[in-house]
Amino acid sequence: MPAPTHTRSHRPAADGVEIRLPWWAVALPAVVFAALLMMILSPGQAQAATPDPAFGQLIERTFQLLFR
Repeated sequence: MPAPTHTRSHRPAADGVEIRLPWWAVALPAVVFAALLMMILSPGQAQAATPDPAFGQLIERTFQLLFR
């Protein structure tokens, strides 16, 4: 009876490392970059903003959700 042989599990080589990111890890920086680029390219359209309570509430709610 032949001796049992052990098979090695094949692991991917170091050069074949696959890293998977969530969709928002790519989309969020792209959106922020686009927004900043738009602000840089059109500085002549900048105006003094009037305080909008809905916008302030939106930002406050966003911070509450992020920093719980």
